[in-house]
Amino acid sequence: MDVERIRSDFPLLGKGLIYLDSAASSLTPEPVLARMLEFYREYRANVERGVHRLSVRATEEFEAARREVAGLLGASPEEIVFTKNTTEALNLVAAGREWRRGENVVTTLLEHHSNLLPWRRPGVEVRVVRPDREGRLDPGEFERAVDDRTAVVALTHLSNVLGTLSPLEEVAEVASEHGAWLVVDGAQSVPHREVDVRRLGCTFLAFSGHKMLGPTGVGVLYGRREELGRLSPLCPGGGTVREVTGSGHEFLEPPAGLEGGTPPIAEAIGLGEAVRYLRAVGLGSIRRHEEALTRRMLEGLWGLEGVEVYGPPPEEERGGIVSFNVEGMDPHEVASLLDASAGVLVRSGHHCAMPLHLELLGRPLGSVRASLYLYNTAGEVERFLEAVGEIARSLR
Repeated sequence: MDVERIRSDFPLLGKGLIYLDSAASSLTPEPVLARMLEFYREYRANVERGVHRLSVRATEEFEAARREVAGLLGASPEEIVFTKNTTEALNLVAAGREWRRGENVVTTLLEHHSNLLPWRRPGVEVRVVRPDREGRLDPGEFERAVDDRTAVVALTHLSNVLGTLSPLEEVAEVASEHGAWLVVDGAQSVPHREVDVRRLGCTFLAFSGHKMLGPTGVGVLYGRREELGRLSPLCPGGGTVREVTGSGHEFLEPPAGLEGGTPPIAEAIGLGEAVRYLRAVGLGSIRRHEEALTRRMLEGLWGLEGVEVYGPPPEEERGGIVSFNVEGMDPHEVASLLDASAGVLVRSGHHCAMPLHLELLGRPLGSVRASLYLYNTAGEVERFLEAVGEIARSLR
């Protein structure tokens, strides 16, 4: 993988900054921006709404993007719904399902708030599976938590705090045995590794474009076709109906029936280009590159006195997300010092995972999080480690 060539597509990296915040939002390469500008400059029109040449072209490009996303996941285009982001995609499932009183949802302490709060519904019990201190989930805990009243098992594929991978295939078997939906938050996995929804066995999977080189304002909900058809639209209205009379209406089949109003056209086209970019580089190559950088980052942080690192050790398979704290310092203070002293940009706080920080890590102020992607280098990791070391030594 030619990292230097890749970096040339990201002008922001030429400003001397070290961007280690891709888990929050990735940078966007020039080819993606060019495709979006092409839409605005050459065929700016609404989709599925007209027969003139601009509308036809816009619709063709929009649907081509849907096919690109489907191909990335090993899915069919009819199983891909464009949303605003991961949060909206998960809420579409939670709000669109017909719930029965007495049902339960099984989720985990690792979850982003977006895969926890939507499941808190009237009359529905939420059961929370706890991981170990490093964030590992035991499939046996799901066997004990899931029963015939379980409607949904909802869990992250890759923790946005600890970088741990969930045992999705084993959990999928448990969910299937009890007829429950397996809903996966793929926001941190889809941008970084090969994800095949058939192999994972999930019912639904959600992710965002802005974490995978695409623009903000577009996300994806994958759903098995027969289960998508059981969802009610989150936003019924224009574009979702086959027929409307004065007294009734009939919704279109998914995905159109779940995509109310004018969709994020330019953003979806940009996401399609981002998918092409990632596939051209190779998601396997990206994963291996991140793994090497992550190992070095973890080894370096663990060797620093006064630095507490969270998540599994470097020899275990994990994502390129590393969270830590410097003893005696607020995580926001550490992040500010890294920016001011070395131009290193990281995230600080709870990362929308407050229960994990409070109940598992015992860190009410949160943590500092560095997250890697295809455009980061070994040299940047060394500069990051040097800067963290200087901050930690300044307190001794």
